[in-house]
Formats: sequence, structure tokens, C-alpha cells
Amino acid sequence: MRIQESIPTAGGRDSLIEVVNLTKKFDDVTAVNEISFGLRQGDLFGFLGPNGAGKTTTINMLTGLSRPDLGTIRVAGQDCTKNPKAAMHLIGVVPDESNLYPELSGFDNLCFCASLYGIRKNERQERARELLETFGLKEAADRKFAGYSKGMKRKLTIAAGIIHSPQILFLDEPTTGIDVASARQLRQLIADLYRAGTTIFLTTHYIEEAERLCERIAFIVKGRIVKTDSVRNLLQPLLGRKVMLISVSNAASDLSGKLAAAFPHYEFQSISSEQVRIEEQQVEVKEARRLGPSLEDVFVRVTGIEANVLRKEAEKKGGAA
Repeated sequence: MRIQESIPTAGGRDSLIEVVNLTKKFDDVTAVNEISFGLRQGDLFGFLGPNGAGKTTTINMLTGLSRPDLGTIRVAGQDCTKNPKAAMHLIGVVPDESNLYPELSGFDNLCFCASLYGIRKNERQERARELLETFGLKEAADRKFAGYSKGMKRKLTIAAGIIHSPQILFLDEPTTGIDVASARQLRQLIADLYRAGTTIFLTTHYIEEAERLCERIAFIVKGRIVKTDSVRNLLQPLLGRKVMLISVSNAASDLSGKLAAAFPHYEFQSISSEQVRIEEQQVEVKEARRLGPSLEDVFVRVTGIEANVLRKEAEKKGGAA
């Protein structure tokens, strides 16, 4: 993973996106509360937080779909607070729900999206065929979008978002609600776009996904950014920490609590009904492995939100792991 050091949180000579004190309210609810950050050309920036944290509202303001109540947005030097459409030609957007037409074929959907950016007929048809090939949808090019699987729909929606080769791509929960194999393919496509130089702003429920893909990450909770840094810097305080995970076949009730009482200088946690720290009982150990520090540990420490809260929210949406 490529890491850039000394990246400013907002502003700076090399900033492609600058966000300062961005705020959005809906009646008495403050969805986004004075957030500030910055992206440079080539960043892959992750916005990680639970449902209702303000992730989609932030994307809507950055892409001109919603106006902020306070704060400023600058994209490539353009003041998008006053003129939300000023940088639209630089931006590609993949919403959390597909915005393509169910009655059109995959090919026609892509051609239509390309026409919105003024791409000439021959060029948009060539670009559509190229993307269908890249996303593994060539065989489904003439099928109606309504007949696509969830994974295929998601891939075509991303293809539509980059039909005009945007400098900046906004991805809102790109792998939520699709099968594991499709999610893996999409992560690879996102990584490829990043390597090709596309600046990517990614929101996600999945801590593992953010850790795997992103260069820098912001934790957002209840509309506020509580931490922003590179993945490497976020993990640095935990590098000396050693964790052992032990899987057993017949874990006793409240085993972790009993162990904590017996060994006060150690910390115990029940991961599942079969993953606990062993005690002096007739317990058959099935597996023991050392775990390195993870972004999940950092997220829990910084936000106070247990990682399984995000997993359960993703499961409610039918998400892939």
C-alpha cells in the first residue's frame, strides 16, 4: 500500500479537495457537524462510520447534490460552495443505490451516461464496450439492467460513474448488499483505479475493507470526524501489542469473565461462543494463532463503538463480508 506522509487535513498547495467546517442540518438534527479534511491528487480516502454517521450526507454535499448550511468546499481550486456544479466535469459518483435505468440494457445505460458529459457517439460507444469488458459484463451488454444480479448492477453503476474518466471518484458503500465474490472483484477494480491515479473518496461500513484499500481514513461518528490519519499511523500505537486468539470446542458459560477474575493482570474477550481464552478445564483447543494490530482495534478505541455494530448494520442491508 502506498502511503503519503504529512498530508494536510484541509487546505494546502497540493490539495485537490479542501473541506472546512462543513455543516448540514435537517430540522433539529445536525447530520454533519463542522467537519474539515483535505485530499490530494491520487489519494484513496476512506470515510468509516456507523449508519447515520453522516457519510452519505457528506458525499451529497461534495458532489453538489445537497447544499451545506455552513462551511466551504473547494475542488481543484473551484469554490463549490457557491457554485456546486463548478467541478462536476472532474467528478464521478457511485451512489449507495443504483441510479441507472432498469428498462435499458447495460450498453445503453453506459452510452446514455456518457452523453450527459457531451462525449460524442462513436467515443461513448467505444468507451462503453471497453468498460463492459473491464468489469466482466460483456456477455450481459444487451440485457436489461433490471435483469442483472446485485453484483452486476453494482459493477455497472461504477462503470457509469467513470464513463467520462473523472479525476475524482466518490464511492458510497460500493460493496454493501452484494455477494462475497462480487465484493472481492469490486475491491480489486477500486485498487486498480487507485493505482491508475484516480483520486477516490470511499464510504464504507466495513473496517476490513477500509484497512485493505485505503491510504488514509477518517472516523466519523454522529456527524463529527473524531480521527483522521494514514492507516500506518493509526496502527502505530498498537504495533507492540500481542494478542492471542484461541478457538475451543466446548466453551463454558461466561468463560472470559471467570478467566478475568482468575488472572487480573490480563484482559479477556469472548469473540464468539467458540473463541475464548482457555482456563483449567477439560477444554479441547482446536486453534491458536497470533493476531497483529488491526484497524478494528483502533476504531473501537477512538470511537467507543464496537466493531460488531457496523457488521450488524451491513448485515441488515444484506451486505457481503
